[in-house]
Parts: sequence; structure tokens; C-alpha cells
Amino acid sequence: MKLITAIVKPEVADDLVPAVVAAGARGLTATEVVGFGQQFGRGGPASSAGSSAVLLPKVRVDIVIPGEFADAVVSAIAKCANTGSIGDGKIWVSSVDSALRVRTGERDNSAI
Repeated sequence: MKLITAIVKPEVADDLVPAVVAAGARGLTATEVVGFGQQFGRGGPASSAGSSAVLLPKVRVDIVIPGEFADAVVSAIAKCANTGSIGDGKIWVSSVDSALRVRTGERDNSAI
């Protein structure tokens, strides 16, 4: 199992949901967050190490999925999130050791 976490611009979130479902996701969690990346929330490279950062609105999407669907879901997110502009976001994939569906007690792939 894999945990896919993506940080994307808010305006792409609505298009992202049907794309990841079509790629194999059975559920996701989306959270409104703020943050900054390499440009410190500005339009270009950071001018100095001491410059202040600007927190920009983003959406964090977390998806736990069987490993065989991970590449397709990552590709779907990347396609939806890519505007060609600074701040399009990041995607990372982590291993999940175990999952439990609380209501039924199902574990691992059956739980997701």
C-alpha cells in the first residue's frame, strides 16, 4: 500500500478528484493548507536567505491506495496540477505498513 500526498493549487482540486478516481483511487482526504516552496511564496527565486516568506493557499490531498495503482494516480495528479507556473505543487509517495477500517475490522488492502 502507498500513501500519495500532493500539494496543489486550490483551483485544480475540483478537476483532480474525478481524475484520481478514474486512475483507481477509492477515496481521498483534501485539506485546505497554507505554505511556501523554493520561491518563498513569491514569483521568482528567493533574493536572500533572510527574506521573509509568504504563505500561499494550497490544497493537500492524501490518498491511500494499493501499490499497483500508485503510478497511475501520481500521473493523474501531475496532469491535473500542471499549469506550467511556479507553485504548481509537489507529490510524494510513502509506504503504508498497515491500514484498518474501524467499522468492519478489515485490514490492509481490504480496508482501503
